[in-house]
Amino acid sequence: MILFFEVHSFTQKLFHGNPAGVCPLDRWIDDDSMQLIARENNLSETAFFVPNEDHYELRWFTPTAEVDLCGHATLATAYVLFDHLGYEGEAIQFQTQSGELIVWKDNDFLVMDFPSRPAEQTDIPEHLNDGLGCEVEQVFKARDYMVVLETEQEIRELRPDFSELEKVDCTGIIVTAPGDEVDFVSRFFAPRVGVPEDPVTGSAHSTLTPYWAERLGKSQLRARQISERGGDLWCRQSEDRVQIAGHAVLYFKGFLNWDEE
Repeated sequence: MILFFEVHSFTQKLFHGNPAGVCPLDRWIDDDSMQLIARENNLSETAFFVPNEDHYELRWFTPTAEVDLCGHATLATAYVLFDHLGYEGEAIQFQTQSGELIVWKDNDFLVMDFPSRPAEQTDIPEHLNDGLGCEVEQVFKARDYMVVLETEQEIRELRPDFSELEKVDCTGIIVTAPGDEVDFVSRFFAPRVGVPEDPVTGSAHSTLTPYWAERLGKSQLRARQISERGGDLWCRQSEDRVQIAGHAVLYFKGFLNWDEE
């Protein structure tokens, strides 16, 4: 049996934000089993973590692949540790494929310290225009492609062709624009790793934050991901790191009927 939590991240309301599965483990199980569990959960990410002395090892799986960085499932894992598993330290250290990630509480916020991933302008990849259904004039790339449009309304009106976006060779595609009520808005599409549209994408803000911090000339930013579920993020650029803050709420706690053979 594996203890299992479903947490809705970057929101204070159930059925908003981004749902993540969280599986505390005493020791690592095999990769195939973690991938099968993530596929069965069919959430954009399921996090698995194992204690190791003064920190936790943390991994994330979409329904089809392991990813190197995931914000909302990291937030969900920290929330589970602080609020449901009795963690009493001031901050939680996670060791991941993206190095050390630290999460701490600031009043009712959870604050994540992530690597900054500034994007550089690049050529427009094949299938991107057809996939987004709009004429892209400039494209930037870090881990993901990032497309900057002029208005929030343009972002809301996108009706992507996921069969075309799946052909774009990258983890995901960020689209962003200035916000009407916040500093910037975004959406995130990752059909190549089994997530057609991610509701709220913390890792994308490792790229969005340095871009908008430079463009707007400010280090502290309010962001909103305008997917159907929607979510709110508070971001801060700090040299080669970004701090991404948000809330989380528990939806479900139970057990997975899994036994290692």
